[in-house]
Amino acid sequence: MSDTWLDTIKWDADGLVPAIAQETGTGTILMMAWMNREALALTRETGHAVYWSRSRRKLWHKGEESGHQQVVRALRIDCDADVVLMEVEQKGGIACHTGRHHCFFRELDGAGHWVEIAPVLKDPDAIYHKS
Repeated sequence: MSDTWLDTIKWDADGLVPAIAQETGTGTILMMAWMNREALALTRETGHAVYWSRSRRKLWHKGEESGHQQVVRALRIDCDADVVLMEVEQKGGIACHTGRHHCFFRELDGAGHWVEIAPVLKDPDAIYHKS
C-alpha cells in the first residue's frame, strides 16, 4: 500500500503534527497528542491510535499500559493539512492519564480560576499499577 497520502500532511520542523482524538457519537474532544509520520501510518494500518511521545522520544500506542485503547473510525485533516482529527471509540471510557474521560477537565471561571469540571473515574495509580 502506498504511503503518498502522508505527503499531504504539513509536518512541523520536528516532523510532527498535532492529532486530536474526538469521541465517536458524542463529538467530545478527548485529547490532543503528537504524531510523526510513522505513528500516523501505524494508526491507519492497525486501526488503533499511535502517537509520538515527545518526552519519551518514542512511539506510544494509546492504551499500551492502561488498556484504554482508541479504535480509530475515521482520519481527517484540516483545511491547511497541519492538524489531524481522529474519530475514535475510546475503550474503557478513560482517555486521560489522570483517570478522567477526557483531558480537558479544567475550565476558567469568571474569577479567573481553573476549576475541575470532570470527575476522576479511576485512580491513575490503579490504572498504571504504581505502588
